[in-house]
Amino acid sequence: MITKEATAAAPAPAPERPAPRAPRPAKRRRAWDEAPRWQIYLPLSVYLLFTLIPFYWILLFALRPAGSTSLVPWPMTFDHFEKVWTERAFGTYFQNSVLIGVATLVLTTVVALAGGYALARFDFRIKRIFMLALLCSQFVPGALLLVPLFQVFAELRMINSLGSVILAETVFQLPLSMILISGFIRNVPYSLEEAAWVDGCTRLTSFRIVVLPLLRPGLIAVGSFAFVHAWNHFLFALMFLSDQSKQTIPVGLNTLMSADSVDLGALAAGGIIAAVPVVVVFAFIQKWLITGFSAGAVKG
Repeated sequence: MITKEATAAAPAPAPERPAPRAPRPAKRRRAWDEAPRWQIYLPLSVYLLFTLIPFYWILLFALRPAGSTSLVPWPMTFDHFEKVWTERAFGTYFQNSVLIGVATLVLTTVVALAGGYALARFDFRIKRIFMLALLCSQFVPGALLLVPLFQVFAELRMINSLGSVILAETVFQLPLSMILISGFIRNVPYSLEEAAWVDGCTRLTSFRIVVLPLLRPGLIAVGSFAFVHAWNHFLFALMFLSDQSKQTIPVGLNTLMSADSVDLGALAAGGIIAAVPVVVVFAFIQKWLITGFSAGAVKG
């Protein structure tokens, strides 16, 4: 028999909790600083239009027949390309430009890699002064270097040789390339090199095995910029090369213009030939610029 005291001592049953309601889908609210889509796409479309019109105009003059006034390159012809490649010796100019660009790329990358490593990993008394001198050298235009470089190359008997242009382009590209590569090397953790030294590697071996693979995006970017600058530079090739068989693409484009007349079709075809390697190079280095320079070190 259950007494009143036992009934009073028994705990009361817990009240049933209502089932939780499903959360309402949050409404997507636009932030104050987020512009509508049309305010983004409209300026970009206008910018793209002004960018593509000159390229279309060059293609129009290069592909339509001489004397035509059509706004559509039809019927399409490649006579202008054949003319500049054979009659105007653009094939030779193209080979010379490729040789100068590749040689400048290799020399600039190798020398800047050694100098950039010294700036990033070593401390010496005149380090700040040296860095300041490198930065100040970027304010010196290339035209001021013509007279001293011409005298040096004349003493070395290098005038009218591709080597003079290669050395001049390398000297002009080294300061900025060295500064950039030193920044890339600083992004590589120094502890990786120390770990390689503990394992018995020398400084050169650890640099080649550990640091150099992580610098691949930076080296490709620096080398590509050096190649593009050497490819497009007009002044050094004009001053140091007198033989027509050793001229470059920019100087060849200048020969297509005279005081009396300008062959617009040939000039447009030559401009396309000069622009294609640059477009290919920048399309290639785009993914390397986006890639993290030290992603491999962080991920292990």
